[in-house]
Amino acid sequence: MRVTIVGGGIIGYAVAYELAARGADVRLVDPRGSGQGATRASAGILAPHIEAHSPEFLRLALDSLDRYDSFITRVSADAQRAIEYRRAGTLQVACSDAEVRTLADAARALAGRGASHTVVDGDGARQLETALGDNVRGGLLVPDNGYVGVATLIAALEEASGRKGVRLEKMRVDRIDADGAVRVQCGPDVLESDALVVAAGSWSGGIPMPPAAPVPVRPVRGQLLQLCFDSPPVTRIVWGSAAYLVPWVDGNLLVGATVEEAGFDERVTVAGINQLLEAATGLVPAVRSAGFVEARAGLRPATSDQLPIVGCSSKMRGVYYATGHSRNGVLLAPLTASLLADLMLDGRDGDGLALMRPDRFGL
Repeated sequence: MRVTIVGGGIIGYAVAYELAARGADVRLVDPRGSGQGATRASAGILAPHIEAHSPEFLRLALDSLDRYDSFITRVSADAQRAIEYRRAGTLQVACSDAEVRTLADAARALAGRGASHTVVDGDGARQLETALGDNVRGGLLVPDNGYVGVATLIAALEEASGRKGVRLEKMRVDRIDADGAVRVQCGPDVLESDALVVAAGSWSGGIPMPPAAPVPVRPVRGQLLQLCFDSPPVTRIVWGSAAYLVPWVDGNLLVGATVEEAGFDERVTVAGINQLLEAATGLVPAVRSAGFVEARAGLRPATSDQLPIVGCSSKMRGVYYATGHSRNGVLLAPLTASLLADLMLDGRDGDGLALMRPDRFGL
């Protein structure tokens, strides 16, 4: 099968890799190249229970997390390069009475699901992470959570996909048509294939695809800071109500992330930087002495029901969607790639696709 994928972010590349690994002839189109959009400002957090906003999302997220070990092993081996990936857990902390109550509710929910967790008071939290401030009153440790270094993952996916024949073309997509073969208009060029995957994130809705309606995603800006220390001030992800901290093994520390309705404005702002620094120093005072590496912003593709759009179009034969993952594209990448490859190559409607069906939006 000849497949064109529109979008070179984490979802587009994960799908490209999975399809090519199963024998498909894959071409990937993105005017900006690989790893842009939401991917460049992702901290790579893998924390289904913290991110869960609905039972449906939690079901998808846990399924994808269960696939992560094997996913990383496969991609790293095929790329012949290391991927930074750690499952050291998350420590969600509370700095007020209201936040302590929120943690207690979260702990009860985890207990109800049979998920491993530990509740600690403020002193217990500081025993786990000695750099935490005196204002921390409690913590919730979830040991199965972790993170993946997104830059290392996208680089490995690009390399592994290339070794399997995936071609990246930096071209703007102007229009998609499907009447028999699928045709992609890219300026004066027309790319033809047997199937097409729309994985353009926040830009998915701007591609004309008659007779299908525009993809109903909207951009939500997220700003992220990268700081540096001689050694990481924390040993695992620390998650507060206004910011999270992700320590890398080399001493870098990611601080994220804002949630802003800013349209397609991808600028980093002074207000965003100040907000994140204030929240981070409130959790870990040592952040004041950190070196500043950079600030990044990305646009997350959000849907109205906060679930991705994954599966086949009901309007255009040969067209599939893999978009709308909001702030969880990295977490959901292995599941999205596997389910879509099963559907496209084997005709298998896997468990989980029913929750993400494009036809719920008339697509």
